[in-house]
Amino acid sequence: MRRIAGIVLAVLLIGGVVAAVVAGRSDEDKGTATKTVRAVIGSEKAEFFADPDVVEALAAKGYTVKAETSGSWAMEGLDLKGYDLALPSSRAPADELAAKYKVTGTLPRPFYSPLVVVAHKNAAEVLEGNGLATLDESHRGTLKMTAYLDAARADRTWQQLKGTGKYGELTGTLYLSSTDPETSNSGALYLAAASYVANGGKVVATDAEVDRTAPLLHKLVSVQGAQQSSSDAAFRDFVSGAGNPLVVVYESQVASLLTDGQQPDDLVVLYPDTTVNSDHTVVPLTEDGKAVAGLLSQDAKLRALQVRHGFRPQGEDAEFASDTTYLKQKLTGVRQAPVPTSKVLHELARRARG
Repeated sequence: MRRIAGIVLAVLLIGGVVAAVVAGRSDEDKGTATKTVRAVIGSEKAEFFADPDVVEALAAKGYTVKAETSGSWAMEGLDLKGYDLALPSSRAPADELAAKYKVTGTLPRPFYSPLVVVAHKNAAEVLEGNGLATLDESHRGTLKMTAYLDAARADRTWQQLKGTGKYGELTGTLYLSSTDPETSNSGALYLAAASYVANGGKVVATDAEVDRTAPLLHKLVSVQGAQQSSSDAAFRDFVSGAGNPLVVVYESQVASLLTDGQQPDDLVVLYPDTTVNSDHTVVPLTEDGKAVAGLLSQDAKLRALQVRHGFRPQGEDAEFASDTTYLKQKLTGVRQAPVPTSKVLHELARRARG
């Protein structure tokens, strides 16, 4: 009997220790557990959400974001049931998603990035010599949109511009490479900026204005041939030396490159004198999605990490501590064009693609 009692007591003691350990682990897990938030995002934000520091900052607030990428305009065709938030790269597709999923209230826009044109140095110098651009730094300048669109209307070639004789690589029609406007946000925003200038400094809103500007937009797109579906791919090609010498990208892509310590000697950033901001806009689909949207807008650490990835947090230009050899800290001298409604921009993209 004593042996049996001893065995039973030992079993109870071991059980108690195991229970205490399990309880301890349970308490520990409860203290470090995070809520998983499913998000669909534009591809240009993939590196931001994959950054270990961003992951850590979100986890410290109790969230793990599982992000999947999609073209911003393609998000409208996705079934987002089971997702917590969508984060397209501009307000127009975000408004469409909000209407589709009955999301009310002001949509958070935690950060933004203007469209810029990256140019090889020889191309930038030729543009300046022909009144199409001005250079205020060796790696930074301004693209004159009205002059560029006039050149596009006239089908100007590089060979028709003075100063190209010593640059054998500058041949063929002068144009800006952009992404597919029917699937990619940067391509659609390029059309928004061009249509605004072509429409006399007025956002395109009526059928008559679409008819008036569509032929020029078709010319801007058709001259390019096959277009990339992602601005990331187009920018990587440019940096590697492939493709067209003038490419429409996001400022954030250049800023991120510079933050990584790269300073290409052959790179010049041209700010169009009329451009469009890519307003990264959150569509919260659940309460957890709304909470993450709030963190992206307000958390100081996450705002600093946005700058590290080249984005401009809403509210303070001073936070954008960019290398001003290539980039503008303040967007002075750059006119921000309003973006047409989603319906109008879809129609402009369709007509541009022909």
